[in-house]
Amino acid sequence: MQRLPDTSLTIALASGGREQFGWGQDRHLTADLFDAINQNTRATGQWGKGRAPKIPAYPRPQTKKQSAKPKARKPRSVAEIYKVFQRR
Repeated sequence: MQRLPDTSLTIALASGGREQFGWGQDRHLTADLFDAINQNTRATGQWGKGRAPKIPAYPRPQTKKQSAKPKARKPRSVAEIYKVFQRR
């Protein structure tokens, strides 16, 4: 796993999901550069008071949000575990 490219599916799954596939360092830096140029344009433009345009951010993959608390399961008894293994 050490020598895999940062755009590989394995790295994407480790980083948060299939949406990250193809998003290497170069793509993240390009998206950040795009956003920085837009912020600079918005900050230095000669806009009227309160009339600076809203420039949308570069679309990035969304990670799946994990729940705050993991769902607590009821502990199983030895008899219940035995029944589960007997079904196979």
